[in-house]
Amino acid sequence: MFAAGAGTFLMQQLAPNRTHVEPDFHELTKPIFYEGNYYKSSAIGEKEGLKLPLDFVQKWIDPTIIYEKSSDSVIITTKDKVMRMKTTELSALMNEKPISLSFPVEKKEDTIYLPVEPLKQLYAFEIRESAKSGAILLFKQGDVIRWGKHTGKKETQLRTEATIKAPIIATIAVNEQVMITGMEEDWYKVQLESGPIGFVRKSEITEDHEETIPLQEQSGSAYVPWKPITGKLNMTWEHVISKNPDTSKLGEMPGLQVISPTWFSVADSEGRISNLADASYVKWAQDRNYQVWALFSNGFDADRTNKVLASYDLRMKMIKQLLGFAQTYKLQGINIDFENVYLKDKENLVQFVREMTPFMHEQGLSVSIDVTPKSTNEMWSMFYDRPALAEVVDYMMLMAYDEYWATSPKSGSVSSLPWVERSVTALLTTDKIPPSKLVLGVPFYTRQWTEETKNGKLTTTSKTLTMEAAQTIIKDKKLTPTFLADTGQNYVEYKDGSKLIRIWLEDEVSIKARLALVDKYNLAGVATWRRGFEKPAIWDVMKDNLPNLK
Repeated sequence: MFAAGAGTFLMQQLAPNRTHVEPDFHELTKPIFYEGNYYKSSAIGEKEGLKLPLDFVQKWIDPTIIYEKSSDSVIITTKDKVMRMKTTELSALMNEKPISLSFPVEKKEDTIYLPVEPLKQLYAFEIRESAKSGAILLFKQGDVIRWGKHTGKKETQLRTEATIKAPIIATIAVNEQVMITGMEEDWYKVQLESGPIGFVRKSEITEDHEETIPLQEQSGSAYVPWKPITGKLNMTWEHVISKNPDTSKLGEMPGLQVISPTWFSVADSEGRISNLADASYVKWAQDRNYQVWALFSNGFDADRTNKVLASYDLRMKMIKQLLGFAQTYKLQGINIDFENVYLKDKENLVQFVREMTPFMHEQGLSVSIDVTPKSTNEMWSMFYDRPALAEVVDYMMLMAYDEYWATSPKSGSVSSLPWVERSVTALLTTDKIPPSKLVLGVPFYTRQWTEETKNGKLTTTSKTLTMEAAQTIIKDKKLTPTFLADTGQNYVEYKDGSKLIRIWLEDEVSIKARLALVDKYNLAGVATWRRGFEKPAIWDVMKDNLPNLK
């Protein structure tokens, strides 16, 4: 009696589970899979009319694709393409040129569905649709599929876990091929072409072959970013407030390659751009082999910036104006200078640059953007998504100055060397900005600080000085500069009655120290703010000390 009971118990323990269960994704009418995982939402349609949920496409194909509620549009940006598809419409725009779609973007409740066909024009991937179940399998170029085949004499079971005690989720027919995605002891983890994923004994599967999804030739842009033949960029900004300088009075600037006049800015919340460009200035510059990268500013107006970045139509309106100006004045680049921006506009600024750059590159224009050092100030630093911007632009100028700004309550250096170096390393290490794109912004100006105690309270005021103005004060007051190791700069101070006047100098010493940082971190070069604030001799200092510029 006992022996018979023990035998029955043993048989029960060794007997395989015959229970059949539905796969986890059984409630999805058209499940989508990538790398052996299914997505939470179904696809819709089939064959040419197949549509994928936007959030799936963002997760597995391109996270930068956006749905813009204000224009009810899906916007796709690649290195050389900008595509806009409005929901329900069969007409779309590719680089602002009309194209026809066979199937539109569709919105069902809160889900946006993208037609597969236009996606295939922009991205290298392959879709396989199961005739048996309607399941969708996504593969990307370069993916390797390890195929196995069930070579037994009768069908076998696919189980939820690597044990015969686990329930069955599907059967595998004789000679049916499966994709091997992993292994666990004597079991393979596999996926059927119809979608189900589970475990099957290794003895039931013979490894058959590997398939590599072929690399697809991209029809990409022929744009090649401009780089100085001497290796390092040497750029300066030309500050134009209302009228351009008399070029006949401008001195030689040996070693300079690029000049960026502050010509364009957002004029109103409708996206109109004010224009101070001057064709004769461009001719003067280009006759001296200077490239002209006109600066485009937001005017540091946060509310206006919020409005013009908020919709595709306004962003494109600005882009088209800039393209027109670039053609009219024969420009070679655009330098973007957006400052004082709401943190909530961080993503919209990136989107604007992503949409703008393909059009600029199509016209052969370099694109650069100015950023401040990293800090906790939302509207002057935190709104820059530096890694995302660096992926798109050709150069990123780090404005490594105004450590102590004009209205600072405390006097100090405009740009002490340790602070500059920390600012550089933060972008290189924390934000992973490629040094080949990072340009060090260097000040040609300093500040004269006046400290005075009134009613027992220390007050501090400042005024901006050019290099020559600072040297004039030193000469007139018969001062002897002292080198401060903590700032890496020369320094002077003197008394004016009860007032203490302090100046941290920008001169040959500070310029050489910054150029040494360019060499130390192998940065792309320097950009100086601004032409006209320097001593003429500084250009030779830069030419002789900027790496690879000799």
